[in-house]
Amino acid sequence: MLKQVRLLLLFLASGLTLSVSESQSVSLLPHAADSFNVSYIQLKNAATCSYLVVISTSCSSPRYTRDQISIAFGDAYGNQIYIPRLDDPTSGTFESCSSDTFQISGPCAYQICYVYLYRHGSDGWRPESVKINSYNGRAVTFYYNTYIPGDTWYGFDLCSGASSSNQVSKQKWIIFMVLGFVLSFWS
Repeated sequence: MLKQVRLLLLFLASGLTLSVSESQSVSLLPHAADSFNVSYIQLKNAATCSYLVVISTSCSSPRYTRDQISIAFGDAYGNQIYIPRLDDPTSGTFESCSSDTFQISGPCAYQICYVYLYRHGSDGWRPESVKINSYNGRAVTFYYNTYIPGDTWYGFDLCSGASSSNQVSKQKWIIFMVLGFVLSFWS
């Protein structure tokens, strides 16, 4: 009977742990970045690292776009990469149902945790995803699947998720400490 009670408490603790981690999740939907400004980007170690960026355009996007497309991405430590123009209408860049690959040089960054796209023009454009392969070999993919509003930075900032995932780990540790304490009385 005591083993069954311990097993039940362990099951309940894992459920508590799961609910704690779910409450700390970061929204995975793109959003407008009202406070993002590329003039704040500081090129600490300019053109020292290489990034492979693959942008897939949705099949729901217009057949082609003449809009100007910019990208900015970086890590949680202020290392930022900014490219003011990725578009080239004469080469078929950002056509619907296609992927475009860009070799980008810029400051070295740790794990990429944010990406913003900027669109200027009247055609409209709907990216499916942005995949960034960094020089350290760790790739990250951001799924848009929505139209980019005009004249605003639009995308993801998961950098604060690094500190919240650390917070989740602390909460799990506390839950297991309390559970261990409770179980020690039943031994």
